[in-house]
Amino acid sequence: MADDPLPAEVAHAARRLVVDYLAATIAGTTQPVARMVWRHVHDSYPGAQATIVGGGPATAPGAALANGTAAHALELDDGYTPGASHPSASTLPAVLALAERERSDPARTLAAVAVAVEVACRVAAAAHPATWRRGFHNTPLAGVFGAAAGCAVLLRLPAEDAASAFGLAGSHAGGLSEFLPHGSPVKRLHAGMAARDGLLSALLAAEGISGPPTVLEGSQGYFAAFAGNEWDPGVLLDGLGERWMMRRTSVKPYPCCRHVHGAVDAVLKLRADHDLDPATVTGIEVDTYTVAAYYDGTDAGTLLGAQMSMPYTVAAALCDGKLGLAQFSPERRRAADVNRLMAAVQVRVDDELDGLYPERRPAVVRIRRSDGPELSLRVDQPYGEPSNPVDDEALSAKFHTLCAPVLGSVVADELLRAAWAFTELDLLTHGLGFFGGPG
Repeated sequence: MADDPLPAEVAHAARRLVVDYLAATIAGTTQPVARMVWRHVHDSYPGAQATIVGGGPATAPGAALANGTAAHALELDDGYTPGASHPSASTLPAVLALAERERSDPARTLAAVAVAVEVACRVAAAAHPATWRRGFHNTPLAGVFGAAAGCAVLLRLPAEDAASAFGLAGSHAGGLSEFLPHGSPVKRLHAGMAARDGLLSALLAAEGISGPPTVLEGSQGYFAAFAGNEWDPGVLLDGLGERWMMRRTSVKPYPCCRHVHGAVDAVLKLRADHDLDPATVTGIEVDTYTVAAYYDGTDAGTLLGAQMSMPYTVAAALCDGKLGLAQFSPERRRAADVNRLMAAVQVRVDDELDGLYPERRPAVVRIRRSDGPELSLRVDQPYGEPSNPVDDEALSAKFHTLCAPVLGSVVADELLRAAWAFTELDLLTHGLGFFGGPG
């Protein structure tokens, strides 16, 4: 099946995934955690099989580890709402690194991208929110299977060996959410480790190492271990190969947790529509679903802490009328105006809204102010969801905004054209290796 051309709409969706992944990864290379992983990879994975984005050559597993970490370093990577996961950051680094090593043709590589993200989406959604309630981070938990699947396509593994790749990947599945109260950058590593381990699972299966074929549904398999009885085989299998879930991924307009985006959309619109003066705001109430309400912390001392905070993101958006990377700078996180409003935010669970998740990510925001009546707005789906999409033009604008400061406008535009075309992989792999360095 992987030798057949992708349906046009699936191929286009896969190219969108690549564009968005590259934007997040290139921007992410500026972060300290990405550079620390670069140094580790240069020491521990020396080679010239594949390219670390901005960091030169390495083995394919090493490049997957480094690039996955960078892709997830700024909370700018795509998401899949039904699975509460980031499918591309944990899969595309593996696929593109192996494609470079194997000198795969673009058509097969694009098919591997589509398969990798499809599997990651379905595995995550089949057991969410049960996995989340047990303290697991769905991005690496499901992503390692997607990475293994995409790499199996590139290696042309027969069905038995592909099942072994899954079986091996199951023993790599993991990732705890304890990073949240501490703002720990281990969250960034989750995507890179899943990409690396999924790639290794496919390579080891190709060598003949077998894994249990019932790794997902077995009595001691993935779903039993991570979700108990709370999983849906229909989500995993219904319409497989015909109804592509990877076409339903979301694009992030703001560099923060996707669960807070609905509230941020509401605040920005209320501010713009009513010419709202943040200095007059006396209170902000956010009603939302349980999973989003969990992100009610007010410790913005770390970048991740601010990105995972509903109160901080709402306050920063209301103060500045926008929410970009600048709003997460150390200076802005310490600013008196933002911190005053952050303390005024109350986050609550609303039973009606809770019942709409995960099909929707709803939020209702109410703003009290000293110079006028209370303002209120409900958002059922934040900007970037398939039903409220970031179109191709806006996605290209996101790419240019994030990449031009790193690459320069001319190179960023050239890379963007190559990513949309996806007919020549050299610029997307080897050509991206030397604009930075581990430093």
